[in-house]
Amino acid sequence: MAVKTVEERIQSIDAKIEKKRAEIEALEAQKQKLLHPVTMRTVMAKAKGLGMTAEEIAKKLGIEMD
Repeated sequence: MAVKTVEERIQSIDAKIEKKRAEIEALEAQKQKLLHPVTMRTVMAKAKGLGMTAEEIAKKLGIEMD
């Protein structure tokens, strides 16, 4: 078993820290989705809040309303 240098051990620890940071970011994103879910109702409410009509929303979505 080879003995690792201090620099190698530090690099190993830094790599582990980065991996954990990425995991934390993914968990934070999941938490935000749970706290602020995107539903059709919220999307429509925001669009209406911006002054869009139902027809404008349909047009932007490429939906033809006859």
